[in-house]
Amino acid sequence: MKKKINIYDFLIIGGGLIGSIAALALQQKNFKVVVLEKNKKVLDNRTLAVNSNSKNFLSSLGLWGNFNKRPENIDKIIIKDYVNDKPLIFENQKPMGYVAYNQEILKKARSKLLKSHSLIYNLEFSLDDILGKKKLLYKNQIYQFKNIILSMGKNFNIPHAISKKNFKSEHKSYVGFFNHSKNHQNIAYEIFTKEGPLAVLPAPKLDKKQSTFIFSTKKNTSKQKLKSHLSLYFNSSHGSINLLPNISNFDLAPHLSKTVNDNYILVGDTMRSIHPVAGQGWNLGIKDIQTLCYLLETLEPDNPKLNSLYHSRRIIESTAYLTFTSLINILYDNESLLSRSVIKFGYQSLLNFGSLRASFVKQAMGESSLIG
Repeated sequence: MKKKINIYDFLIIGGGLIGSIAALALQQKNFKVVVLEKNKKVLDNRTLAVNSNSKNFLSSLGLWGNFNKRPENIDKIIIKDYVNDKPLIFENQKPMGYVAYNQEILKKARSKLLKSHSLIYNLEFSLDDILGKKKLLYKNQIYQFKNIILSMGKNFNIPHAISKKNFKSEHKSYVGFFNHSKNHQNIAYEIFTKEGPLAVLPAPKLDKKQSTFIFSTKKNTSKQKLKSHLSLYFNSSHGSINLLPNISNFDLAPHLSKTVNDNYILVGDTMRSIHPVAGQGWNLGIKDIQTLCYLLETLEPDNPKLNSLYHSRRIIESTAYLTFTSLINILYDNESLLSRSVIKFGYQSLLNFGSLRASFVKQAMGESSLIG
């Protein structure tokens, strides 16, 4: 019996958050999409810093609202360091961002994909065969795809299909939560300590007495050292601190990637991974999806120009953010007179010029980028 051939516009390999959102965005534009995902369980308990642009995009897809744990607003951002005396304080008339649980959004996205029968779990397949033939045999049917999107995270390795440039980083990041006795006031903090940058964000909790942190450092750090850092910098603002268990850590591996011969489309961490100091890594993945959707308003999925145009647009902003975040860390890691002078110049410029502060706010909210 001849196998039925099903023609689809896109295959997305990787049904994590960015891959699932990309699928829903493409379906909203009436493209036929299939998503392959190996992990059925959603175990990710991390939070996301969601800027206004990303929140609006999620809303347009029906993914924002009716949360079990309502996202917290970020109403103010305070930046401090060990070089300058005064803090940098950024505020806006509306929230500058939101803190939400990854798994809350992912479960909503996957639920929508399952309802449209476009998400396939735990399928054993040969990645090489799919990439080479743009075909998939599933339940005695052939699925053929006009284009393939790779959303497999940052720890992938397909040397014959993707050119990956890694950038050296000696930093390891520690991520977790802590309870505190005072209200966090919906303020986000970035503290540049001599050991490394420490970011603290308000966590989604009704009593506003829980926060999440990410600390990046060259040094191996114990739970006790983490608590000491948090107590040192946040006792006055947050009160007594109780560090919660289940602290995760991971090596930072900044990279930029592109496909060989523009055969595929890369999104999210598969395209780039940057230092979390700017808090924009995940939001850049949303911009990937928005750029792709914009190009598809005039180009068909199998247009030979689509992939190259997409990557040429996204690589510019990816490179800008990777360069910016890497430079910040190099400057703070190096306590030379030159580094301190550069830091002071940039810091004082933000303090003294309202237009620069306004640009920072727009960038943090996703309403602009480092390249304009």
